[in-house]
Amino acid sequence: MIERITANPKILGGKPIIRGTRISVEFILDLLASDVSEEDILEDYPHLTREDIQACLRYAARSCKNEIYVALETAAP
Repeated sequence: MIERITANPKILGGKPIIRGTRISVEFILDLLASDVSEEDILEDYPHLTREDIQACLRYAARSCKNEIYVALETAAP
């Protein structure tokens, strides 16, 4: 499903988007995080599919994989 996601420097500054649209992965994730249901997204954007939404979630999950978080200490003044 990741093949549904693409990036082009000429579209939305190179943000990952759903292929064939100008809808960013970030936008879909923001909608979902704001408790907008998949059904509402599909109703508002009828050219999208459930598979497009799932691809956004998979893209986000894969982009978080193997991230390493390092606690930084504040430098003394």
